[in-house]
Amino acid sequence: MAGGSVRAAIGYTEDTGKQPYFYANAHEKDYVPLAPVEMEIADARGMETSLDREGFILVEHASSVPDLTDLDAVVRIHAGEVEQLLKDVSGADHIVMMPRGILRFSERLGQNAAHDNSHPARFAHVDMSISAAEEARDKGAPGPEITGGRKIVRSAQYNVWRVLSGPPQDVPLALCAWPSVEDGDLIDCLAIFDPPDGGPEWSFGNYVIKHNPNHRWYYYSNMRPDEAIVFKTSESDTGKARLMPHGAFDNPEVGADAPARVSLEMRGTAYWFE
Repeated sequence: MAGGSVRAAIGYTEDTGKQPYFYANAHEKDYVPLAPVEMEIADARGMETSLDREGFILVEHASSVPDLTDLDAVVRIHAGEVEQLLKDVSGADHIVMMPRGILRFSERLGQNAAHDNSHPARFAHVDMSISAAEEARDKGAPGPEITGGRKIVRSAQYNVWRVLSGPPQDVPLALCAWPSVEDGDLIDCLAIFDPPDGGPEWSFGNYVIKHNPNHRWYYYSNMRPDEAIVFKTSESDTGKARLMPHGAFDNPEVGADAPARVSLEMRGTAYWFE
């Protein structure tokens, strides 16, 4: 059952008129003018939510991989597990996975410098802008050998987020229910990647979010490694939940002896055929 609400700072961004940007692996270069606001964050455990209404659900989902920090095993085995999960929960005809997993570590562990793109996102954001998501969905769209000549009538992208550390989480994930997001809340932003191998920088559009007192924030208390949050990051059907703001927050109800969060993200694109 749900454990009630907490009050904690959500990492909103001030709209200064200048486009924010952040580096996935070099946050000292960021321009994200944070304007945190303490918000009520309700425990969604035990609530009935929908991917197409609120934009997120909690599922039981154990992996056959004994150590999900083994990113080679994540590519070889876990990506297929998540592919089937997304097909089951979305009802889509076909899933295209991004096989790479993204590990993130509570700052208390001191491991972020040793990994690429591993900081918890301290600012509320949406993973991809509408235009960037459309481009990615078009680029990854299955061909006739998969569709059987059928037309693609809908596509959506999902993030599957799980903890690898035990409960309670010191830095949980907060999710803003899509019906509470209003026109003008999202601020165009750039996610920039500076490859560690010395390759050229590249970027894509996403969003940060400015404060709106009507936002309804949720989290799941005491998550276990055998469950996962599935949330939507883009959607071609404008009548459904489309762009899920989310971000990390410090849990005010846990002490310094709580396990330091380790989490894994997997992402996939769903396609429906006519």
